[in-house]
Amino acid sequence: MEKFEIEALEHEALAVVAPLTSQIRGMRGEVDLGKPRWLPKHSAVNVQGLASFDHRKLSRRMGELSAFQMASIKTALRDLLGL
Repeated sequence: MEKFEIEALEHEALAVVAPLTSQIRGMRGEVDLGKPRWLPKHSAVNVQGLASFDHRKLSRRMGELSAFQMASIKTALRDLLGL
């Protein structure tokens, strides 16, 4: 690939995100995270709220989820999408 083709692909790349919420309702698609040290409140990931946007708008990394939390999110995504 030529340089301009790679740059064009980078500009088109989207980040897929799942929102965090502190309003935990126990609904399908919520993955309880507890109170991570990098968040101010007890929170959950809401996999039903998936969205995508330009990856360049991600400004900083707030924290990291454990392997168990990521596995729980993947399970919730598979359940939601019927995979």
